[in-house]
Amino acid sequence: MAVDITIKIAGEAGQGIQTVGDFLSLVCHKAGLYLMAINDFESRIRGGYSFFQIRVSDRPVFAPCPKVNLLVALNQKSCDAYEHELTGDGLIMIDIPDGNSGNRIALPMKALAEKAGGKISANTVAAGACLGLMGAPIGILEEILKDQFGEKSEDVLAMNLSAAKLGFEHVGDIRFSGKFEWKPETPKGILMDGSKAIALGALAGDCRVTAFYPMSPATGIMTYLASLTDDFPLVVEQAEDEIAAVNMVIGASFAGVRAMTATSGGGFCLMTEGIGLAAITETPIVVVNAQRPGPATGLPTRTAQGDLMFVINAAQDEFPRFVLAPGTPAEAFEITARAFHLAEKYQVPVIILADQTLCDSICISEKSLKAPQTIERFITDDSRMESPSEYNRYAVNPSGISPRALPCNGKALVLASGNEHEEDGHISEAISDRILMVDKRKAKLPAMLSEMGSPEIDHEKSEILLVGWGSGKGPIQEAAGLLRKEGLSVGSVHMTDLWPFPADAVTRILETCKRFFVVEGNSTAQLGRLIREQTGMAHHGAVLKYDGRPFFPDEIAEGVRKYL
Repeated sequence: MAVDITIKIAGEAGQGIQTVGDFLSLVCHKAGLYLMAINDFESRIRGGYSFFQIRVSDRPVFAPCPKVNLLVALNQKSCDAYEHELTGDGLIMIDIPDGNSGNRIALPMKALAEKAGGKISANTVAAGACLGLMGAPIGILEEILKDQFGEKSEDVLAMNLSAAKLGFEHVGDIRFSGKFEWKPETPKGILMDGSKAIALGALAGDCRVTAFYPMSPATGIMTYLASLTDDFPLVVEQAEDEIAAVNMVIGASFAGVRAMTATSGGGFCLMTEGIGLAAITETPIVVVNAQRPGPATGLPTRTAQGDLMFVINAAQDEFPRFVLAPGTPAEAFEITARAFHLAEKYQVPVIILADQTLCDSICISEKSLKAPQTIERFITDDSRMESPSEYNRYAVNPSGISPRALPCNGKALVLASGNEHEEDGHISEAISDRILMVDKRKAKLPAMLSEMGSPEIDHEKSEILLVGWGSGKGPIQEAAGLLRKEGLSVGSVHMTDLWPFPADAVTRILETCKRFFVVEGNSTAQLGRLIREQTGMAHHGAVLKYDGRPFFPDEIAEGVRKYL
């Protein structure tokens, strides 16, 4: 029998929801199961409703499920808020002293934790109880606890081992429809979230300097990088604001190191002038925009895909840039590493569009993370130059890519300015220089376009295609599978390389189907508009979600059914 169950741990911020979820994720991973977990939390230190929802399966899963088999309610408010999501035979486990009734299981977490040695272990009690209901061997959780607390005092480890056992035994006689036979196997891959993947991808791309101002959901990228500074040649600087952060990154890159910043849409707004400075000085930088709903502060800890058209057109006037949008942690790793290569090769900004779902969700990545085997640098050797005046930083050539020497690193005199300039870098307002420089920068576009990968297509000969980008990949592919089970000919198209827009490749794919629908986390079908603008092909419908929550496959399938 196939395994596919969903557990939701819900409560107030600060109640340790994440800890319970982490324990469950680690145990399931160690047992060789697949999982996909989402974090949902409000932008407050205490209060509100927060949850960690984990879907466990014996097959690969990359999307959450809207129906919950087990709700672990750390307070009554959470029980009331999410009880309607339960399946018909689902259970609620709630932190009350006693009184099992119907589908409610009383789990006195605090009392059992005190019995184990301290209230602080209440989350371990909950994890043990969850695994007990699921039929998991207690030994796997004990191994995880030893890994987590082994370096701490023996008393802390003993307390948590005791707490896990008490929670596990407390539910021993309770029947749960989600219980299954555990056959521990070798872990299928690695547990990974998007923030960690982007951070590791930056290291793989030889990033040496990062600067940021904290802004959810991008903060996790930089805090993870900060934890690695003792082991890698990396500087992580927390700036006073996003304007300072992007300019620090520009300065570091101008000096010759690969550099990156990460923010969300509001911070990206502040960075646009800096991105224009990078463009006119042709200084390579990488900027991560981890999207959240706006405008203004919007929903600070929720997810969205509303910044696509914004980043393609960010900063005044016209200049080339890359826009890339990974859909999974594995893609996030590879795209980030590639972004540094592209930025330096073409001397342009590269913008990576992530979102809260990608950054904060956890899944099993079976695909090996492929780091570049070599780091190719695009720096001009000016050591044999006879005179510094020979060097023209913005020398015009057919490719539009001028030789890039580093300031104070050789014989070349490197000049740069935020004003329009001559080939040597001196400021100029001459008509001829203005036209020359605009055309020079634009000349990079044909080669940049050749770097763009084709969209990934699943079931390419289908009559109907669902087209999406970014973190919608998993839910869209699963939704297409649901519709195929109903006898419909449905495939999916996932785009990661968004700008310069690969119009020829997209046209070839969409010409093969009868109808295509876009699936996006915004209210205006921005990718659909972009496809029409660049190819002349109009989508036949759009499934849009803009409530700040991630897509569920079922709702995508239902949205398509309405059109059909």
